[in-house]
Amino acid sequence: MEAVYFNRDISWIDFNGRVLEEGLRRDLLPLDRMRFLSIVSSNFDEFFMIRVAAMKRALRSGAAPDLSGLSPEDQLKMTGEKVRSIIKRQYGCLREEIFPALAGEGLELVRPGAYSESQKDYLESRFIRDILPILTPLRIEDDKPLPFIGNLGVHVAFLLSGETGDEPIAIIRIPSALDRMIRFPAETGGNIRWTLLDDMVITWGAYLFPGYGVKETMVFKLTRDADFSVDEKRDEDFIEAMEEVLVGRETSKPVRMTYSPGSARLRDELARRLDLEADDLYEIDGPLDLRTLAELGSIRGFEQLKSVPPAIYRSPAFTEDEPLWDRINQGDVMLHLPYESFDPVVRFFQDAAEDPQVISIKTALYRTSGDSPIVKALEKAALNGKHVTAVVELKARFDEERNISWANRLEKAGVIVVYGLARLKVHAKISLIIRRESGGIRRYTHLSTGNYNDRTAKQYEDIGIFTSNDDIAFDASLIFNMITGYSAILRTQNLIAAPTAMKDNLLQRIEREAKRSNQEYPGKILAKMNALADKEMIDALYRASQAGVKIFLNVRGICMLVPGVPGLSENIRVVSIVDHYLEHGRIFYFANGGAEELFLSSADWMTRNLERRVELMFPVIQEELKKQVYSILETYFQDNCQARLLNQDGSWTSLTPPPEEPPLRAQGVFLARAAAAERPWASREEFIVRRSPPEEG
Repeated sequence: MEAVYFNRDISWIDFNGRVLEEGLRRDLLPLDRMRFLSIVSSNFDEFFMIRVAAMKRALRSGAAPDLSGLSPEDQLKMTGEKVRSIIKRQYGCLREEIFPALAGEGLELVRPGAYSESQKDYLESRFIRDILPILTPLRIEDDKPLPFIGNLGVHVAFLLSGETGDEPIAIIRIPSALDRMIRFPAETGGNIRWTLLDDMVITWGAYLFPGYGVKETMVFKLTRDADFSVDEKRDEDFIEAMEEVLVGRETSKPVRMTYSPGSARLRDELARRLDLEADDLYEIDGPLDLRTLAELGSIRGFEQLKSVPPAIYRSPAFTEDEPLWDRINQGDVMLHLPYESFDPVVRFFQDAAEDPQVISIKTALYRTSGDSPIVKALEKAALNGKHVTAVVELKARFDEERNISWANRLEKAGVIVVYGLARLKVHAKISLIIRRESGGIRRYTHLSTGNYNDRTAKQYEDIGIFTSNDDIAFDASLIFNMITGYSAILRTQNLIAAPTAMKDNLLQRIEREAKRSNQEYPGKILAKMNALADKEMIDALYRASQAGVKIFLNVRGICMLVPGVPGLSENIRVVSIVDHYLEHGRIFYFANGGAEELFLSSADWMTRNLERRVELMFPVIQEELKKQVYSILETYFQDNCQARLLNQDGSWTSLTPPPEEPPLRAQGVFLARAAAAERPWASREEFIVRRSPPEEG
């Protein structure tokens, strides 16, 4: 039977529909709901910058239909329809449910039409005193280019009226340095009323245009094309080339304008000047850029409006009085984030920085936090005379500027910094520490499905393993040598790397499962990933399904595979889980005729990951850890509370507990397991910072 595929980008939009559904749930607290709505807005900004920009280029170039059969024109049309539908539900929920619920609890947004006289007096006075001096009005003239309108910045446009009958247009950018939430003076009873900075600019912006009246106003935000890459040939000034990319994103071709209702004149004029079609315009009846309203979640006195953050639990494998190295030498250690604390990973680097017996540290940093304790530990290690190498991936999209800053800091401290590889992103999560011990040199390796980021470690589900296994360490050394120097592509025994070997390895394992499958002992594949969008991988799964292999896929986001098609994929079941934490770990299981294999990986089954990135897939070797990881994987397929089932027509069905089964929420199970193993930290906001390693006995 001829293979069928879902469209990649429509699948991604549908994932955001599932995120939105969490925000629409009336059983959640209002600030929890708003968090999901904000995630949708942020995701769409990136989606338009990258994917819609690519669709538009494909349309201009006359590209052929994709695997799903959709032409670029069809994709753009469906994208517009689906995104508009999501935005309508998103902002309807915000206006009609979330904001009223917040107001009912004493946290009230007041818009200009509802200002009282005393509120007007207060806001006008504050505007003149604190805001007016900062604002810069920019005029728009027909015979001159538009003034600078940056990517994703919130602006206000004014249609003015002059004494001579002219109607000029001016724009003001809302300064990102100012709080977008403006609070009214404190009230008795602890209630807080607030308004938006953009509403103040709309209401009193006339102060910036003496001699003119204000006829119409409009708040708007541009999303510009960010789907272009650095010139990889500029080896000697690669950072400068990357900085040029960052500048280019601010001035590249617009692909979307979101705007407030009320002024068709301003909308049409800006669209004309920006060369935007009607399909590129998205009216939003509510605050633009919900990310900037995150402050709502941190206002004291309203903790009842959001759920209590789940506790982070101490890994039972590590104790404060035992050296990290001693514990890892006893056997591999697994961390399941964010249920278990990220602290041992931080300790791994901090202890290495201080330990006089550590002679070398090598790590690959894809994304990390702005004030990373790991970056600080690497700096300290270099200053302490250790040989430190950091692969800093400058091409990590939307983190380039931060990564450039880390790279400069590390180089100043004496760290050897390698800026990834030409035409490949280094997405592998791997670190190697070399220590001089009584028996000789000992190597300690950390491998993970997620980034070395102490902040996202509280929000993203990931799995990492510490090991002193010599074979793993040997492979890790080969991997770093291939990344940082000139090296022939060497065959590693345990670590499977992309783009050289991972795809073929996975295809061979899927094919092997199909060959070994029979009615008595059917093959079995379980896989958890963020995205499935590679044709060869999908086709291999189709063939395995036809051979009778039972395939269970947990795919958080994009899934181009069509399950349940008779004669093609009837043995494939696909579920997706959207819950409090972002599912991020990748786990792959193959029954292998009873000789079960279990792998963790940094890579999704997407062409970019398997062919255009340096990724790692690593085996879970120790039997006890195998059981733990398999139990984690199995639990995901038992979820009947947060899981949704992908149907043959592309729709998703929310799973509910059948009458004979108790409810099972995977993330709740993992929290309970971590709680049963150890007590929580006193504070989930801080990681333990070790100033020196424990003394060895």
